[in-house]
Amino acid sequence: MALSGLDIYKLLPKTNCRQCGLATCLAFAMQLAKKTLAIEKCPFISAQARAALEEQALPPIKLITLGSGDAKLEIGNETVMFRHEEKFRNPTALGFIIEDNLSDIEIKKRLERINQLKFERVGQVLEVNLIAINKNTDAKRFLEATELVLKNTALPIMLMSSDLSALKQAAGASRGRKPLLYCATKDNFAQIAPIAKEFQLPLVVVAQDIDGLAFLSKELNALGVNELILDTGAKSVTDKIWDLTQLRRQALKKSNRALGYPSLAIVDKADFYEEAMEATAYISKYAGAVLIRGTEAWEVLAILTLRQNIYTDPQKPLQIEPKLYPVGGASEKSPVLVTTNFSLSYFTVLGEVEASKIPSYILSVDTEGMSVLTAWAAEKFNAESITKSLDKFGVQDVVKHRNLIIPGYVAVLSGDLEEQSGFKVIVGPKEAAGIPAFLKNLN
Repeated sequence: MALSGLDIYKLLPKTNCRQCGLATCLAFAMQLAKKTLAIEKCPFISAQARAALEEQALPPIKLITLGSGDAKLEIGNETVMFRHEEKFRNPTALGFIIEDNLSDIEIKKRLERINQLKFERVGQVLEVNLIAINKNTDAKRFLEATELVLKNTALPIMLMSSDLSALKQAAGASRGRKPLLYCATKDNFAQIAPIAKEFQLPLVVVAQDIDGLAFLSKELNALGVNELILDTGAKSVTDKIWDLTQLRRQALKKSNRALGYPSLAIVDKADFYEEAMEATAYISKYAGAVLIRGTEAWEVLAILTLRQNIYTDPQKPLQIEPKLYPVGGASEKSPVLVTTNFSLSYFTVLGEVEASKIPSYILSVDTEGMSVLTAWAAEKFNAESITKSLDKFGVQDVVKHRNLIIPGYVAVLSGDLEEQSGFKVIVGPKEAAGIPAFLKNLN
């Protein structure tokens, strides 16, 4: 368990010297517990206390890095069981399995589809993260397939082979891209550890139960391999979720360092709908990486959308820059619609304005990322804030008219807004879906 402020205070010199910038050692201890200050701020702490505090400051789930350059992938470093406690940090990596017994043409086509799996949603770009090459033939073909993947994608790779000679050969050829090796088991961990150590590569550990994973991770640590990802193998969805949850609990609640690593789940379903459902279940609870086979855009978009929703910061809603946005070649005669800077609100309005094919302006008011009704209830979206936005972004200089369209759900603002802004307020539809018809009928 993480040390409390009082536990940390017992390790401090208790001199109240104020050289840390705080009045007392107790105040400093409380800030250390919140991780808002570094232990280096205390000049008089003992070596023993420093070691203890540095140990407890380590993340309960180790951060593992795959790949290199702009495509570098980080998983792990999670600190909470539930998002509302703080936030989840590194989104689950979504990867695809490519068999080495496919022809070169088939592999290239599959990689081309995967490389194109990028989507923009509410102002964020959603991308896939990983390619796994699975050995089904001989060592020569496995190496050829690995080199083909390296040439045709910048994504991090994972090498899957029970033939350690073939695995070592492929690892050597791809070491500059820092691939993930799969996998260490109770039967081969002593033989695969030197490969991971020689090339300084992360390694997947596979055991059928949590005790087996703990044993293997300790043995691998003793052999000098410390970058691990844990996998309890193929199981039913219920059993797999149980394993993933218990691994998370052991790391976070029990401070079990042997299990303090991110986890992997491999989905093996022929039906793409079942595959998508299983993958999203593992993303929800609590896989660090998920591998699938399907590359259809509709399936991947569904999975990435769920991942995006789970890994947003609950204390910081998705929001865009508040300003006046022209849409479709807007001119001085174009209508002006008002909404908040909550990403989902803005992009929903944007989509409907674009669908209307009527050039318009959208005024995004700073509501700290709150939606229309939430911001109105919190008094962040009112006559005063809208008037300030009108003045700040010079709307009166951009358009010749003095008409303003507000969401129908906040029609109650009309009187005050007209009085404060000097604009004539037009109450628009309550739902964004009504915007195209509304604009087309607007005089």
